[in-house]
Amino acid sequence: MTSRSSELFHAAQKYIPGGVNSPVRAFRNVNGAPFFVTHGKGAKIWDVDGKEYIDYVGSWGPAILGHAPKVVVDAVREAATRGLSFGIPNPLEVEMAELICDWIPSIEKVRMVNSGTEATMSCIRLARAFTGRDRIIKFDGCYHGHVDGLLVKAGSGVLTHGRPDSAGVPQAFADLTISLPFNNANLVREAFAENRREIAAVIVEPVPANAGLYLPGDDFLSMLRKECKLNDALLIFDEVITGFRLSRGGAQEIYGIKPDLTALGKVIGGGLPVGAFGGRAEIVDQLSPDGPVYQAGTLSGNPLAMAAGLAQLRELERINGWKLLEEIGTQFEQLTRSAINDTKANISFHQVGSMFCLFFAPGPILDLASARRSDLKIFARFFHACLKRGIYFAPSQFETGFLSTAHLPEDVERTSSAMREALREL
Repeated sequence: MTSRSSELFHAAQKYIPGGVNSPVRAFRNVNGAPFFVTHGKGAKIWDVDGKEYIDYVGSWGPAILGHAPKVVVDAVREAATRGLSFGIPNPLEVEMAELICDWIPSIEKVRMVNSGTEATMSCIRLARAFTGRDRIIKFDGCYHGHVDGLLVKAGSGVLTHGRPDSAGVPQAFADLTISLPFNNANLVREAFAENRREIAAVIVEPVPANAGLYLPGDDFLSMLRKECKLNDALLIFDEVITGFRLSRGGAQEIYGIKPDLTALGKVIGGGLPVGAFGGRAEIVDQLSPDGPVYQAGTLSGNPLAMAAGLAQLRELERINGWKLLEEIGTQFEQLTRSAINDTKANISFHQVGSMFCLFFAPGPILDLASARRSDLKIFARFFHACLKRGIYFAPSQFETGFLSTAHLPEDVERTSSAMREALREL
């Protein structure tokens, strides 16, 4: 019997490349086809065939209060009655800017954009203009959006310039990007030494969450801060995922590091398209109309996204959402580790706050190379076994799972039971 999701996917493939508007949604990483969602509420979503799932994707991070939280829906509804977009300043932009600058001390000025990709792209342009240099250091496995110069990983030698990861990216762009293994301080120092006075910035996810989830070593982020200062380069934190999720002040608050520029997104839009970037005033003031760095966006700071984001952030603060996330995260970690231990599965489990990942590989997993040891076939079987039981994890080994304040203890207990059954099936 053909499902409604199957029918929709068949139709979508006629008109949309791959049938999806973002690649991972195609479920090709797990040798499957996607289901289509009609609605969500709290920690759950429902597909077009009426099946219910406990959701640990959360729109890939923004749904920190769960799906359709009343406070956010009400804010969007009220804003929509006044107009969807104006292309001229509105008061909500100022409120959002004030909140971001207040909650993240490293950000003295901020500009709104429409996606995390725009935010990181703009950070790179600002860094190059401010320093008068062209080269960028990034890290293998850290994804910073589909920016031409950042779709690069390390070449055959760890200090060689990378090759593009996508067709359509000129080699000349890749030649300006040096991609290094995460958590390797020596190679960072060598890269600065071999490219003296040429590095404009180091861009990094302080907690890499696009190659699974692995954590920075004790001194890695502080080393980046030190090396950037010694070499007059800028340090850019890509906190599109971790910003306002790991804490009120993001990963930089947890690790006690003050970057020069920060890219934000996801949580600050409450589920609507959004991004932001900011940092030291002397750098951000290089943006037009005050400075020579051009950046613009018709829908930047639009009232719906600002209303949704402000409502979500204020609600997080009101309910002390980060404390709730730590509590539900602790329960999730305990029950997940118990399921892994009981089944003697060869899995490395990583978690920080409300973010987690199960690697189907032995540890330690410190970087992209070790993450790639994962058994993708076993992960795919695990994914489908959980999905069959109404548990929706990300359809790729190299993605991060997300908890929300809407996840209840009984949701986590049901998830643990499903994982234990799925692991025994394997």
